[in-house]
Amino acid sequence: QVHLVESGGGLVQPGGSLRLSCAASGSIFGINSVGWYRQAPGKQREMVALITNEGSTTYADSVKGRFTISRVAVTGAWYLQMNSLKPEDTAVYYCNLRQIGINYWGEGTLVTVSS
Repeated sequence: QVHLVESGGGLVQPGGSLRLSCAASGSIFGINSVGWYRQAPGKQREMVALITNEGSTTYADSVKGRFTISRVAVTGAWYLQMNSLKPEDTAVYYCNLRQIGINYWGEGTLVTVSS
């Protein structure tokens, strides 16, 4: 089993920044990728950013140039630095680990961008 725990969500004003963290524990091996997804009220969950085990990154068009995903190999944790936040970034953010074709999810952390 794999257990993921997110942290770092909260309330921020438009234009502000937040950093989300994800810590993984359990039977971790053969990782394909780690990343972040989000789900806004009334919308489907969408990919925000992914980083493969080889270090390649992918971003949603809506966050390119504002968000940065990173991973610390030694600790296994990964992060999402979010800058220039907009009200439309408001959502529950989920960290994701894909391992041997299986997706694991955290419980989510709420990010609210509002003045």
